[in-house]
Amino acid sequence: MAVGPGTLPTLHPVEGMRLGTASAGIKKPGRQDLVVMELCEGATVAGVFTLNAFCAAPVQIAKRHLASAPRYLLVNTGNANAGTGQEGYQDAIRCCEALANLVQASVEQVLPFSTGVIGEKLPVEKIVAALPAALSALDENGWEKAASGIMTTDTRPKAASRQFEHQGRTVTVTGISKGAGMIMPNMATMLAYIGTDAGVEAQLLQQVLSAAADRSFNRITIDGDTSTNDSCMLVATGRSGVAIDRQNAELFGKFVETVEAVLLELSHAIVRDGEGATKFVTIRVEEARDSKEALQAAYTIAHSPLVKTALFASDPNWGRILAAVGRTGIDNLDLDALRIYLDDVCIVENGGRSPGYTEAAGQRVMQQEEILIRVILARGGVTETVWTTDFSHDYVSINADYRS
Repeated sequence: MAVGPGTLPTLHPVEGMRLGTASAGIKKPGRQDLVVMELCEGATVAGVFTLNAFCAAPVQIAKRHLASAPRYLLVNTGNANAGTGQEGYQDAIRCCEALANLVQASVEQVLPFSTGVIGEKLPVEKIVAALPAALSALDENGWEKAASGIMTTDTRPKAASRQFEHQGRTVTVTGISKGAGMIMPNMATMLAYIGTDAGVEAQLLQQVLSAAADRSFNRITIDGDTSTNDSCMLVATGRSGVAIDRQNAELFGKFVETVEAVLLELSHAIVRDGEGATKFVTIRVEEARDSKEALQAAYTIAHSPLVKTALFASDPNWGRILAAVGRTGIDNLDLDALRIYLDDVCIVENGGRSPGYTEAAGQRVMQQEEILIRVILARGGVTETVWTTDFSHDYVSINADYRS
């Protein structure tokens, strides 16, 4: 179950980046579950990773290898290689070594990524055996197959692609992501890989990615759980001949805008495919004193099981939203000034139910697949937005059966 159409857009290839997908049979025989991404010589790479203290072995290694001019990204699904201690770390290194030997690269030039069940031993032999098939499948047009190859409980692949022109040259930004559950900022149960043929120095690329991820992947939540394996990578190959720096403010702004648009589309696709999701919910907190309190209010609503189950039932139980706002912990809220809306329907003002509110109006909004909850704090000029889903029967079933 997912919200909205699941068709993929046209995915423009990124010159200097090839992707190959193969079947290692890690969790299910015959499933495409191994992806290798080859980066051209001279490509720069940036990454943001989970803040979970139990970050998985591949995350630890990817962070260490990031400074070593990476040439290959190695992704497996079906096994997270998390909670596996030193043995899991060595297993991930063995996979990196196997790929490095096949492509005549150093082990430090391979970044590993894993997603799947936590606490199980990584099937190194299966992964190593499938590497030649993944390498033989390397293709600049391999984005769509890779989008399927990195899925776990996802019901559909997720991808986005944008282009813009600069002085007669086309700059491409294309990306894929996976994620459906354990979604929570910093970051999510997600993997994301974005490539561009622009040339960007590594430090600047990191700044662009960190800022864009903070406004996209770090603004989505399904269930309030933060995973052990979350990683988002941005690769710049430089093959378009367009160099990005801060000196050309107009070009830099266009590049940032395009990267952010791709990341936002990928992050929204994760929410739309949230486990058991039937609603795509935007929570916008306006007129906050600062970003911290705006996000505090937004996440309190987004993580409320009572709000999320009411959304699934299409029940305009506005009292649940009011109660969530009331327990945000924001000091000195002026309840008489605060207003709450479902789309364009005012449900709360002057400290209680809006005089103009009707159950029919609330029901109309709650029956929609896409819903906007607006909270106007009347305390300042800051607005922040978070995206989430409802909680359905299927969410419980998917997670109860996850290891079976």
